[in-house]
Amino acid sequence: MERNKEGMEEFKIITDTTADLPADYIRENGLGIMVLPYIVDGVSYGVDKKMEVKEFYDRMRAGMMPTTSQVNPETAKEYLNRFLEENKKLLVLSFSSGLSGTCNNVTIAAESIRRERPDCRIIVVDTLCASLGEGLLVHKAVQLRKMGKSLEETAAWVEEHRENLVHVFTVDDLFHLHRGGRVSRATAIVGTLAGIKPLLHVDEEGHLTAVGKVRGRKKSLQALVDLMEKQMGSWREKNDCVFISHGDCREDAEYVKKLVEERFGIRNFLVNEIGPTIGAHSGPGTVALFFMGERR
Repeated sequence: MERNKEGMEEFKIITDTTADLPADYIRENGLGIMVLPYIVDGVSYGVDKKMEVKEFYDRMRAGMMPTTSQVNPETAKEYLNRFLEENKKLLVLSFSSGLSGTCNNVTIAAESIRRERPDCRIIVVDTLCASLGEGLLVHKAVQLRKMGKSLEETAAWVEEHRENLVHVFTVDDLFHLHRGGRVSRATAIVGTLAGIKPLLHVDEEGHLTAVGKVRGRKKSLQALVDLMEKQMGSWREKNDCVFISHGDCREDAEYVKKLVEERFGIRNFLVNEIGPTIGAHSGPGTVALFFMGERR
């Protein structure tokens, strides 16, 4: 069993670009990242070619309609073999299977590698999460590793508690949800004219679903914090950190952070932009709040 100088078991934590974690966090914690590409005007971005997030959202506001693609089994195998050069034990925390085929493809790749390299240990966990919900679950795994938990113990905790990872979010433009098949065109038109803002979450199966709607942007942001209070339950005192992601609307994300601080006394936050892979579907103006709760 490989151990570091503190005597803790060594294993590498892998996740996807869909986790929307900041580059410095990824670097500081030695995370491995699988890139889910996005396509703009026929050009693939995300691996060798990147677009600044601000430019991405500005182009979406101007009418650009990006698409995304999953990591296929062959590419997933290349990633895993590369990470195995650093460590023979990998914990892969993958993007929700309810939103992408990536997790299934990574599982196929891991099974293939196990047959070829029996000395390696790879555990793939379907997080059933997206954006910084996935990121917060990765953060919990990082904390457990720092506490000295083994690969198996960390994976077991994530599997046991992934349905306690609550996602609540709102979008500013219903037409992006319409394009993704989440609402009808009529609903998008009527809702936009009436100033209706949907409240959504990611359910126990990792699917995106609506949980309510309010009139007006500010009320929709306040409603996120109301949902947090309703859903924390027994986790209220155990929420030591809260993650917030946004689609190029930092002020709105900071407003939600302020509300959470005032209501619950939480002081530890990670606020970051929603990257292009998720943003291609949620659009500019999305604000999402992530925390541990009694249920999703």
